[in-house]
Amino acid sequence: MIDLPTIATFAAVIADSRFPAALAIAALAGLVRGFSGFGSALVYIPLMSAVYGPRVAAVTFVLSDIVTGALFLAGVWRKASWREVLPIAAAAIFAAQFGALVLQYSDPVALRWSITALVAAAIAVLASGWRYHGRPMLAITIGVGLMAGLLGGAVQISGPPIIVYWFGSGHLAEVLRANFFAYFTLFSAASIATYAVHGMITATMLALAAFFTPLNMIGMWAGSRLFHFASEQTYRRVGYAVIALAALVSLPLLDRFLR
Repeated sequence: MIDLPTIATFAAVIADSRFPAALAIAALAGLVRGFSGFGSALVYIPLMSAVYGPRVAAVTFVLSDIVTGALFLAGVWRKASWREVLPIAAAAIFAAQFGALVLQYSDPVALRWSITALVAAAIAVLASGWRYHGRPMLAITIGVGLMAGLLGGAVQISGPPIIVYWFGSGHLAEVLRANFFAYFTLFSAASIATYAVHGMITATMLALAAFFTPLNMIGMWAGSRLFHFASEQTYRRVGYAVIALAALVSLPLLDRFLR
């Protein structure tokens, strides 16, 4: 059974000196996602891991993401290509069960280095312009989903394999954004159940998510407004730049200077 936060829990969260930085990270991650449809985890996870650690980052992200993702999906779900979303989501949810074990038992500092390396590799691939342009066969779709789910269960960074796969589909930007919102909403809902089974959803996690979610939503709303004023090339470049900066700032090597 999950313990709910009390007034004392909320007070302890607010009193923590790390709290203001965490609020700014939540807003920034929402802004990036609202603008591009992807990238919130690539900003949120490395930065929040530097502040609170990978477990807090992954769990609070998914608690916040299910709320914000569902709300924004309500406005774009008709544009999503569900025959592409559902198989990938199903495979990812299955693989996430194994990724959660990595999050639960791995060393936090080692996991942070892995997160930074993963984000750097994702940006290099995405910015290079390489995309999968083959036929969207079911076997490849499931393989992409399994890879995404393993990464998502471990550190909630399931986007890169799917981004590379879907950006080569030829879909318009609005369809890609709808697909991302649909996938991440489904994956977040399943991740909450997975983390609850592993005992990782605590009162403190819920309290932090209660503060982060509204700021994430405000950021997403602002990003969505900006989306309509930018070209497809611009919105991707801006997203890449912010993500790359987040990965750099979150390096464990810089902890003694930034923490």
